[in-house]
Amino acid sequence: MTNPIPQDRYSRGLARLTEVDGAAGEAVIAAMADIAPDLGKAIIEFAFGEIYTRPGLSLRDRELATIAALTALGTATPQLKVHLHGGLNVGLTREEIVETILQMAVYAGFPAALNGMFAAKEVFAAREVAV
Repeated sequence: MTNPIPQDRYSRGLARLTEVDGAAGEAVIAAMADIAPDLGKAIIEFAFGEIYTRPGLSLRDRELATIAALTALGTATPQLKVHLHGGLNVGLTREEIVETILQMAVYAGFPAALNGMFAAKEVFAAREVAV
């Protein structure tokens, strides 16, 4: 039986990035190619090739945790939007996303939760237009 997950970190990470974020994730990496290709490579190899491929959490759980963390930061709206799309891509519902962002009001404050809700509203609207 062959292993469907590539063995080297870069290939494994690129496959997982594509699975989660699709074209949006690839666009982020491509946008860095002319200024910081090593940062893009590190994101692919470490974040997606090492962390996102670990067995302890499902992709849904990883995206939910990522959405919570990016919302709590309050300063990562572009990255939050990519992961909101990613969360929907791996099966999160809008309700789960909204409840996660709402939960962050308790721990990260209302401004961070408001920023997260507005990002979610924008992503949800964009996906409705695309359908």
